[in-house]
Amino acid sequence: MRVKMTIAYNGANYFGSQVQKETDLTINGQIEKALTLLQIETKVIASGRTDRGVHASRQVIHFDLPPFWKDLMKLKDSLRRILPSSIAIRRIEQVNNNFHARYSAKKRAYRYIISTQKPNPFFADLVTYVDELDEEKVKEAITLFEGEHNFEFFKKSGSDTENFVREIYKTKVYSHNGYTVLYFEANGFLRSQIRLMVGFLLQISSGKYTKEDLLEQLNCNKNFKLKPAPHEGLYLCNIIY
Repeated sequence: MRVKMTIAYNGANYFGSQVQKETDLTINGQIEKALTLLQIETKVIASGRTDRGVHASRQVIHFDLPPFWKDLMKLKDSLRRILPSSIAIRRIEQVNNNFHARYSAKKRAYRYIISTQKPNPFFADLVTYVDELDEEKVKEAITLFEGEHNFEFFKKSGSDTENFVREIYKTKVYSHNGYTVLYFEANGFLRSQIRLMVGFLLQISSGKYTKEDLLEQLNCNKNFKLKPAPHEGLYLCNIIY
């Protein structure tokens, strides 16, 4: 039986979502470890990887169950007791064996949360704090990312991806409970792409760069080689099938 599971997690203390040989402190690693304790030897496939320290309010994974596991509600309760509190199961359901968490996905969406308030130690791992933010400049510039572009200059070095073209369907900037939220929805993202895009937007906000500079980099005419925005504020928030 193939199972689709929607999860949420606080990624602050994890080395990303993807299983690594060096540590089991990854999201998928923790889930596979919990499944093994239930005598379920299977590989967890996620809709996409999240980097170290990045969170998810709605990530989708799939895995295959052995024949002796049929009660999904029992499985959900069992996993909840084993998994750390930083990983929560939102939904679990049976799907067709052709379903693939990664390759069946049509769209992926992320939110980036920014605060200009005095830093709060209790939210230090969940929000990116900046001294000032010119929200109007950010609102004007973020729309330049919409459409199909070659994001070669908005990827982390060392990426093994050869195709850098992605289509961003929607961007948005809005306020929520005193925070500024940046929203990106696309058919996919390169490694660290969103953090690099947000990093450029923050430089535009501060006046260091302009919308014209952003277009130069977006058109692969000039690479300003900015540092990515901090990982604390980034959340995978939706997978659309």
